[in-house]
Amino acid sequence: MAFDPFKWLLGLFSLDIGIDLGTANTLVNVRGKGIVINEPSWVTIDKRSREVEAIGVRAKEMVGRTPANMVTIRPLRDGVISEFEITQEMLRYFIGKAHQQSVVPVPRPRVVIGIPSGATQVEKNAVYDAANAAGAREVYLIEEPRAAALGAGLPVSEIHGNMVVDIGGGTTEVAVISMNGIVVSRSLRVAGDELDQDIITYIRNKYNLFIGERMAEQAKMQIGSAYPLPTEKTMTVRGRNLVTGLPEAIEISSVEIREAVAGSVQVIVDTVKDALDEAPPEIVADLIESGVCLAGGGALLLGLAERLSEELRLRVWVAEDPMTCVARGAGMILEDLERYRRLLVGLERNGSRG
Repeated sequence: MAFDPFKWLLGLFSLDIGIDLGTANTLVNVRGKGIVINEPSWVTIDKRSREVEAIGVRAKEMVGRTPANMVTIRPLRDGVISEFEITQEMLRYFIGKAHQQSVVPVPRPRVVIGIPSGATQVEKNAVYDAANAAGAREVYLIEEPRAAALGAGLPVSEIHGNMVVDIGGGTTEVAVISMNGIVVSRSLRVAGDELDQDIITYIRNKYNLFIGERMAEQAKMQIGSAYPLPTEKTMTVRGRNLVTGLPEAIEISSVEIREAVAGSVQVIVDTVKDALDEAPPEIVADLIESGVCLAGGGALLLGLAERLSEELRLRVWVAEDPMTCVARGAGMILEDLERYRRLLVGLERNGSRG
């Protein structure tokens, strides 16, 4: 590739950003500054005009509380774009907010975005187009498990097998990586959102109590677990009684939440087992030494590492600050784009790479 001094100067002064465009949360990593944005991927819009009223933290506060002419939605489902124009507005908001980190005018940024490894070409193109339309100068895509492995500090370029399980809001990404390449991968649309729905369904069926997504998420985060706890916990959940139609509060235990999410947790465990079963024996031998790394917000589910370790008979460990692994990995790409270029996803568009 010929040296382009103009591009070099742009790269020197632009505020390049890595984005984990998640179903539940969007994280933005500014080169040289680290994670500067971590906000929910929620957008409030006017139903008639489709104009955006709020994005991020403010929009999430409006969930279930908007007047009849407004609605709060998540424009991504299962890790991919379901509402293109709204995703574009959300990206423009986050890119603009990242630019506020600079006290002087800077060129439009280069952007690296994490996408699910199971994304179709149409879904990849949608992310690429949305980021371009939102103000990016150059857009690069990286599969989330590769970015998560980089962000977790795994030696992905070595001749040694590494395994990462990235559990986000919409997808669970399982990948065995060696020499910068993915040896085996699985992309599963069972993750944090599915666990929330499991809790909503369980409480509705057992107590005739209808709770919202935010209350289910709180229960998952506070007392949810995948393995028996040394001391079981309880918390109060509030919702609407489906028989009387009146507000009601009940106390539930971590044992009940564990029972509620058991099915989805087992699907994740079985998917990891399936990926291991397909891995070459040499890689499996490597994993006995290096273990399995958990990343993503779902890695924070209490007892998940212990549950996987028991079922896989391997050491399973949680990455440092697992929720930011993909964003940190995307940021590392921008620190040395030429070195990591092989990790990027190619776009089938005039033979160019996105």
